[in-house]
Amino acid sequence: MTKIQPSNKSFLYPVTKTWTPVNFQGMGKKSHYFEGWYFKNVSADQQHIWSVIPGISIESATKQHAFIQLINGKTAQTWYVQYPIETFSYSQKDFRVSIGPNTFSLQGISLKIADEIEVIGHIKFQNIHPLKSRFFNPGIMGWYSFVPFMECFHGLVSMDHDLSGELKINENTIRFKNGKGYSEKDWGRSMPEAWIWMQSNHFGKPRTSFMLSVAKIPWLNNSFTGFLCVMLLDGKIHRFATYTGAKLKNLSVDEEAFQVEIADKKYHLFINARHAARGLLAAPLNGAMDRRIAESVDAKITVRVTDHSGHDVFDDTGTTAGLELVGDM
Repeated sequence: MTKIQPSNKSFLYPVTKTWTPVNFQGMGKKSHYFEGWYFKNVSADQQHIWSVIPGISIESATKQHAFIQLINGKTAQTWYVQYPIETFSYSQKDFRVSIGPNTFSLQGISLKIADEIEVIGHIKFQNIHPLKSRFFNPGIMGWYSFVPFMECFHGLVSMDHDLSGELKINENTIRFKNGKGYSEKDWGRSMPEAWIWMQSNHFGKPRTSFMLSVAKIPWLNNSFTGFLCVMLLDGKIHRFATYTGAKLKNLSVDEEAFQVEIADKKYHLFINARHAARGLLAAPLNGAMDRRIAESVDAKITVRVTDHSGHDVFDDTGTTAGLELVGDM
């Protein structure tokens, strides 16, 4: 078995990593473990949408690998590029992971992929909007971050950031100057049995971003429907989640669209989402990337927020949205 090595070490890392969920969490994992980061990159004219997903799969002591997935949001075409696990390294001092010649950090991504698809170039990130960590609320999952038997953990890296740079993809050069990015991550044993996920940071009002995840969560010998919803509006991040006391009032799903209604003590959210072309991505099951899920990266999400008097606080449609509906909700 190859032991994953950090590129630099910090003796505080085993203690502090819970409060920096963007950093690599899998130190010492030997089986049934995955970890992956999701970077969505959209050009200024929204004609190019490329999501890049680096990660690791540890099925057992002898079946391990690193990978980079790519999805072209306009064509829904996907690629899965596999690397030996020993090509993966991570920093214990800040967020920085490498897979072979490819690097990923809060400052940007650098790609040099030569496989069925060739990708060379750099995308720089500026003006990132992370979710601040607090002692009892270290990330998007709140106090659930401290529960050791969760099958999957979710992290929010940046709700919205500016892009620059370019990628040469096969023979085409894609320029990302003045584009917009979003990033998050997942880690654990398996993705949930069933979930809905949606995200957009392309609304009419600048610096507006929205993310919602609803999932069937195993809990002891039972399960419950949990949700995480975060909205960046006017520079402020608003959380609506199971652990904040917000309630999932309605969930209506069909093959092409679905509606969600959420309420807390201050606000009422009405969300309508509609699929676009979907590409197949690999997803983890007990650490192995054996599951296939369909994701749109060019969907639309309409979000309406009212106060409890019915007055509109926000009402707009987000484009170039990420959207997944997996399993039986």
